[in-house]
Amino acid sequence: MSRHPYSTMKRLVGKAIHQYRMISDGEKIAVGLSGGKDSLSLMWILTERLSRIPISYELFAIYVDPGFEGSDLSYLEDYCTKMNYNLRVERSDFGIRAHGEENRENPCFLCSRLRRKRLFEVASELGCNKLALGHHKDDIIETLFMNMCYGGNISTMIPSQSLFDGEFTIIRPLSYIDEDVIIRFAQQNDFPVFRNACPSEKHSKRYEMKQMLAELYKNNRKIKGNIFRSMSNVNTDYLL
Repeated sequence: MSRHPYSTMKRLVGKAIHQYRMISDGEKIAVGLSGGKDSLSLMWILTERLSRIPISYELFAIYVDPGFEGSDLSYLEDYCTKMNYNLRVERSDFGIRAHGEENRENPCFLCSRLRRKRLFEVASELGCNKLALGHHKDDIIETLFMNMCYGGNISTMIPSQSLFDGEFTIIRPLSYIDEDVIIRFAQQNDFPVFRNACPSEKHSKRYEMKQMLAELYKNNRKIKGNIFRSMSNVNTDYLL
């Protein structure tokens, strides 16, 4: 890709926010941090936008610690302090509970659900009605294939999702951005390196799907873009 990653991030985040009317003037927005490159890139670009757009909004970074042994949050806390981010850390045992004996089949689903629920609760406490998450184009495609292969349905994450009768909205400003752009963006901005202590990191269904799709993309560089565009170009006359 010829574009500088910052230029690509700025252009495509702006496109997603404008197209889906994600952010309005004066809003309070919670940003779910995972500690990794995606959520840190999201927090960085949403903060940077404030210096060049005519509206204002307030950001609150929230990290829900899943409680895995060996996780170290000091790097994240130090980085957020350096960047003047308003960070709130919530301690939990969600990751440990999700990997319990009674839930061996799909620990990632339960852990994600518990952490998401806590994110909603904290966001509400902070007066936010929107939660920004760092899912990107690759995540959306992987979710589509996971739902087809393991759930038997055609669905995925969407850029803006209204919940609880419109009281809350999940927004995904990175929806149009390829993961490789985010990797280069994070490297150029010297984001801290996150050590994932989750025991399922490379044993999850999502990881398997990511590997499968990577092999598919090797054969034709247009495949990823075509899959992504197909989700907004559905011909229901040729579905069962």
